[in-house]
Amino acid sequence: MQQSETALTAQLEARGWPGRPLTEEPLAADVLNSRWLAGTDEYDLLEEDVLTLAWLDKHGLDTGAAVADVRRHLREARSALAATVADPSDTAALNRLLDRGRIRLSLDAEGAVETPEVADPARYAAWMCARDLVRVMTEAPGRVRKCANPPCVLHFVDTSRKGERRWCSMALCGNRAKAQRHRTRHHGAT
Repeated sequence: MQQSETALTAQLEARGWPGRPLTEEPLAADVLNSRWLAGTDEYDLLEEDVLTLAWLDKHGLDTGAAVADVRRHLREARSALAATVADPSDTAALNRLLDRGRIRLSLDAEGAVETPEVADPARYAAWMCARDLVRVMTEAPGRVRKCANPPCVLHFVDTSRKGERRWCSMALCGNRAKAQRHRTRHHGAT
């Protein structure tokens, strides 16, 4: 169950941080986007307990474990997910994360019930992020991407009809790339 982004936004505002871009992405992309750039400044939700807890709450990920341990495993997951998105054949780190848990299937009056089971509560959130990447990559093969703007660190799930989206945001990175191409064509490389 996903909670509101409101508490997380309030925490960012209290620190004077800019708002997070791409907050409506699935869990796997959102953990990748827990680090972002505003201008040349980098922001990372996985550096402070309060911000990490607010992010976990947003996604309904109550772990019952020490936040420092959860945060360490989330950083590990973020790196593993980024590696797999960059190179879908690079699955070793992702598979190590997935080995930490399983889905227990059962049946009730409504139908099949899937219950995640992760032995170490500190690894639960990281495992859920890894599982979600598998889900998204299975449902939308080739549609999980890093923004094509090299300095940008954001990821997204391309939901466009043609599947040709390249930028986290056309208003930001897409327009910057177009402007740079225009300058290069008309004024030489800068």
